[in-house]
Amino acid sequence: MSGWNLPALIDHTVLRPDATKVEVLRLCEEAKANRFTVIFVPPCYIDEAVAAVAGASIRVGIPIGFPLGGHSTHTKVAEAVEAVAHGARVLDMVLNVSRLKSGDHDHVRNDIAEVVKATPNIEHKVILETCYLTQQEKRTACCLVVEAGADYVKTSTGFGVAGATVDDVRLLKETVAGRAKVKASGGIRDWKTTLAMLEAGADRIGTSASLKIIDEWREAFPR
Repeated sequence: MSGWNLPALIDHTVLRPDATKVEVLRLCEEAKANRFTVIFVPPCYIDEAVAAVAGASIRVGIPIGFPLGGHSTHTKVAEAVEAVAHGARVLDMVLNVSRLKSGDHDHVRNDIAEVVKATPNIEHKVILETCYLTQQEKRTACCLVVEAGADYVKTSTGFGVAGATVDDVRLLKETVAGRAKVKASGGIRDWKTTLAMLEAGADRIGTSASLKIIDEWREAFPR
């Protein structure tokens, strides 16, 4: 594990509703200092974030349909297109949980596919919000994400009733079967939990506790 480039696996995030511009700009500086390769900021700060990391190997990510996922497809597409036009290179969109639980699988697939089609050459993750889904719904959601052409399935927004679990990461990893990657997010606040998610098959970690995790990782594997 000491050989892992952990900073490159973390999406360094600040998406709290009360996060200020100062905190967003601090996040950008932290990303540069710790060599995080992806940051996530509220859409209203896309311009400031892109300017702050200009010249660094950092991609700016924006959430789409966040945090509930019940936006119309047209609205999600508009959000995605605007974000990319302003410099976003990673988009994490929230799956329409209500439509999924209603059995409207074609709608869910199309919802994702339209965003993917409208923003080519961009990394797309789809947040399943697993805390609201049955085991079969999680499997179905994974299949719909793959069919729609997105790059990742992601566990949680961090705003639901629960976040990522090791069991869910294993289930998602098994279901996508190499056809997509897995991002664990929601409630990951220390190196021990991060390690468990990575060992379960997570390809990326989304967290606002990145600095604490990195400090604990470096303490566990001093160089």
